[in-house]
Amino acid sequence: MSSLVEEHEVVEQSDVLTVRGLTVSVRDKILVEDVDLTVGPGERVGLIGESGSGKSLTALSVLRLLPEDVHARGSVRLSGIDHDLIGADERQLSRIRGRDLAMVFQEPMTALNPTMRIGDQIAEAMLIHRTVPNRRAARAAATDLLGRVQLPGVARAYPHQLSGGQRQRVVVAIALANDPALLICDEPTTALDVTVQAMVLDLILQGVAARESALLFITHDLAVVATICQRVLVMYGGRVVESGPVHEVFTNPRHRYTQGLLAASDLDSAAHRLPTIPGNVPAAGNFPTGCVFRTRCPHATDLCTTTPPWTGPSPHGYACHHPAPELVTVETKQGKFEEVADG
Repeated sequence: MSSLVEEHEVVEQSDVLTVRGLTVSVRDKILVEDVDLTVGPGERVGLIGESGSGKSLTALSVLRLLPEDVHARGSVRLSGIDHDLIGADERQLSRIRGRDLAMVFQEPMTALNPTMRIGDQIAEAMLIHRTVPNRRAARAAATDLLGRVQLPGVARAYPHQLSGGQRQRVVVAIALANDPALLICDEPTTALDVTVQAMVLDLILQGVAARESALLFITHDLAVVATICQRVLVMYGGRVVESGPVHEVFTNPRHRYTQGLLAASDLDSAAHRLPTIPGNVPAAGNFPTGCVFRTRCPHATDLCTTTPPWTGPSPHGYACHHPAPELVTVETKQGKFEEVADG
């Protein structure tokens, strides 16, 4: 920001989170490039892609939690905050993290203090941001939160005394303690067994619904996104390659990577071998020029050495020179409706 007027100007925006032109780099390597995304009030948005696609780096950039040698540029705006988070200093960020913007990480032990009792950690999160009047009120609120995440009676326990699923529920309780406007979840159920996964997902959904918080959910699990999210962004090679309402993207994918990803995860049919995407994801920072998917795409041509423009009517868009045919609904002679490729 070049002036005090700009720094303290309150930006009015309808979306809770607005990210524009986010690019993340380390030395001369670009890890995430030109990412745009928005999350509306109370909206649940999924961010999907294979490992190494840039999903977690995007989330860490929003919270400004990148390693020292990794740098982000672009714009990250949070509704009600009078400065761009990309240019914010640590003092400004410490007021926002855990209050307006909270995160649930994949590994709870990295988010919990092993030397503090569970109840004290939840209470501390509220006391730091002064969302409760005193320590007694904070402890009472912590006990209530633990009950809401189905962990009564563990306030005096230490993290190592709890199971992985219990620790993750504690992290969810801490993240929701100050009623954040936006909750970011980065693969929060990956290390948990199936039954515990379902419980944690339910608690996250109940928590954001009760607080009318927005949710940015990062995962490689398409089934989870289909179940809990309203809108989805697909990342590959550090770029968003397709986005739109979950139903539209999952039933009518236009980018060839999205098409392959969905085909490879089709668990409805056990009668035949699932198709796979040829090749491997390029190492971070070594993505091909032009279309980042072209080295693995069976439809690639010389045109794909150039960067594809963002195409498609809002709210469903994609960046692909040779998109999959759009599906249209037609009426058959028998009076039934079927989806067929347009043209």
